[in-house]
Amino acid sequence: MQVKAADPAAAEPRTRQERRVRPSNTTPPPPPPRWRSRKAKGLAYAAPTTVFVAVFFVLPLLLVGQMSLSDWPLLAGDRGLNAPENYADATDSTLFWPAVRFTLLYTVIVTVVLLGLALGLALLVQESRPGTGFFRTVYFLPGALGLASASLLFWGLYSPSTGPLSRILEELGLVDDPVSFLGTPTSALLSTVFLIVWKFAGFYMLILLVGLQRIPQDVFEAARMDGASRGQIFRSITLPLLRPSMALTLLLCVTGSLLAFDQFFILTKGGPDNSTVTVVQLIYREAFQRMDLGTAAALSIMVLAVLLLFNALQFRGLRRADES
Repeated sequence: MQVKAADPAAAEPRTRQERRVRPSNTTPPPPPPRWRSRKAKGLAYAAPTTVFVAVFFVLPLLLVGQMSLSDWPLLAGDRGLNAPENYADATDSTLFWPAVRFTLLYTVIVTVVLLGLALGLALLVQESRPGTGFFRTVYFLPGALGLASASLLFWGLYSPSTGPLSRILEELGLVDDPVSFLGTPTSALLSTVFLIVWKFAGFYMLILLVGLQRIPQDVFEAARMDGASRGQIFRSITLPLLRPSMALTLLLCVTGSLLAFDQFFILTKGGPDNSTVTVVQLIYREAFQRMDLGTAAALSIMVLAVLLLFNALQFRGLRRADES
């Protein structure tokens, strides 16, 4: 008796059908744990920053807002709401509007002088030449010094009795009597502006220098081949392409000038005759000399509102310039 061999061609479809009908014994792999998902990793990376911002910015801001609406002496604590009395007291102060005008004047002078000098220094050390690295370091070196330390240094230099500047001018025969660099409102303002320009010109130069080096050199070479002069290249190529760096320096300079405190507190103490009192100095006086945290908080909220408005206007202007 002969047994016929099974036809492999006939068995293959049956096997495929059996495979389709036969329930699968394999189970899908389990989903990855939640802590390994991309979303959980992102939340874990952002958690430290979120906690830092909440603890050191959001909570203090909410507390300052509560203080600005409350009767809150420095040593007595919260005595209840008194809104809007703190804001009225802040604007009714005899030093409020003079401090606002002086802060705005100081901001305009520092911004114009500082950004103009920083741009000039950046253009001066833009190209790599022998000695360029040395000058870049020298220009940036004052920025490594703290503002309080620099203010103390210039306070010693400006001193008419012990400072060297007045003695040098006398020995040169330029003046007959010791010079009081901080004795008049104008000289105190200009002396402080000179300190700030000396300290921050190198820092802003570095920001603008990075912006200049990001501009492709092919653009300048093409403009030279087309016969453009240096002035035309600067106006039509350098300044438009340097707009982001200029915006950053403008933002930092204006914000720092509106919040000026250390230099005037150390150099002039707000004098002479309260002529160099800034808004932040006024906040300090209300909080720690008049012991009124409520009025100081109201001034702080107003300064914050001005800064937010300025930043919003600047970002809007940059967006329009980019779209045009």
